[in-house]
Amino acid sequence: MHAAGEQASRAGAVTVPVEGGSLAGDLRIPPGARGVVLFAHGSGSSRHSPRNQHVARTLEQRGLATLLIDLLTQAEEALDDVTAQYRFDIPMLAERLVSVVGWLQREPATSRLAIGLFGASTGAGAALMAAAACPEAIGAVVSRGGRPDLAGAALAMVRCPTLLIVGGLDTPVIEMNREAAVRMHAVVHLDIVPGATHLFEEPGTLEQVATLAGEWFTQYLGSPGQAGGVA
Repeated sequence: MHAAGEQASRAGAVTVPVEGGSLAGDLRIPPGARGVVLFAHGSGSSRHSPRNQHVARTLEQRGLATLLIDLLTQAEEALDDVTAQYRFDIPMLAERLVSVVGWLQREPATSRLAIGLFGASTGAGAALMAAAACPEAIGAVVSRGGRPDLAGAALAMVRCPTLLIVGGLDTPVIEMNREAAVRMHAVVHLDIVPGATHLFEEPGTLEQVATLAGEWFTQYLGSPGQAGGVA
């Protein structure tokens, strides 16, 4: 990314090195950003997910930077398209998120920003596992239609405020989220969006997700331009 003035919006493609290759991402930093939200998409999706893109644009309007990133290398994605062997490897995906968090902490453009994680579907399990692995680095987590249960024993080690958003018609996932919330010791809130199915395709439901996520991250990430975790 090219350097720009403090008051200018910055956006561009980034490459994050990891063991065995690199990850492709899109980083956007609005003026006076108060934090940065790292997205973990669900199985079979990518940084181009229209739902996550929609949420990201809403967060940017609230003064939050966003990083949408593929958690698999190009070679891994090609193999996963055939075998699906990586998309449900939650510990490996969580390790990748931890690596990206470290990259955000080292990059001059984001090093002073509080970090939040937004996980969708299976990506929520990876996000919570990553939050448990680096509690000092993560200020808040939001899960959309997520599978927090996939974080397993790591749920009890999450320390940051966590918002679980589930569609009102997504009955099995509602129960999974309720059971996961009971196992957590952090501040945790379950928000059920009436009339929404798992993918929040119904009119207005994804907008509700974006609003809820924006309010959560605005509450728990730092003041504009400030480093830190929980506000």
